[in-house]
Amino acid sequence: MVEITINYQDELITSFEVKGHAGYALEGKDIYCAGVSAVTQTALIGLLKHLSKKPVFRVIKGNLELKLPDSLTEQEMEKAQIILSTMEAGLLSMQEAYSGFIRVKIRRCE
Repeated sequence: MVEITINYQDELITSFEVKGHAGYALEGKDIYCAGVSAVTQTALIGLLKHLSKKPVFRVIKGNLELKLPDSLTEQEMEKAQIILSTMEAGLLSMQEAYSGFIRVKIRRCE
């Protein structure tokens, strides 16, 4: 199962983590893993392109962790939220269609 955790702080997405393997096919040939990777890596690319302060991220063996920098301007935070909420919508849609392979967890902290 591919597990995605999306973390909110005060109604804003501040970080996410992707880990696991869908188990549909061998690593490198799994369409569910590829779909999740495409959506999350596109979000990463968008953040790198549109933010002056880059997010902290790491990719290890297909797992991805990303955290927004603390001191984004209001305008940059708005851009980041558009990118990340679009990623979240795509992942939730994938989870709905393929719940046996993809799980999205939403964590909200006040």
